[in-house]
Amino acid sequence: MKFPNWIKPALMGAGVGAVALAFAGFSWGGWVTGGAAQTMADKESTAAIAAALTPYCLERSESDPKSVEILAELKAASTYGRRGIVEKAGWATPLGTEAPNTALAQACQLALAAAL
Repeated sequence: MKFPNWIKPALMGAGVGAVALAFAGFSWGGWVTGGAAQTMADKESTAAIAAALTPYCLERSESDPKSVEILAELKAASTYGRRGIVEKAGWATPLGTEAPNTALAQACQLALAAAL
């Protein structure tokens, strides 16, 4: 079977075009792999959960009998130690869970620090 002379250049052009399109798409077009998309989705969902539960954390801080002492400790603590104080107080532990939510603790300590 004999192929026409134009087949080889057409296939080469299609191959080079596909590579150029992939390069442009991933470099400038905003294309991402499945793993990168999953990582971005995980970060966004964690941030959304923390934002939604921050009022819950603030309400728990107001209703805690030891809140005056804990808020004083929070005010005296360094920026890096505040999240641990909120976690230890139990304010960042949502109902039905046993462990504190780290993102919620971070969002809550930022809101509390702004209020202090």
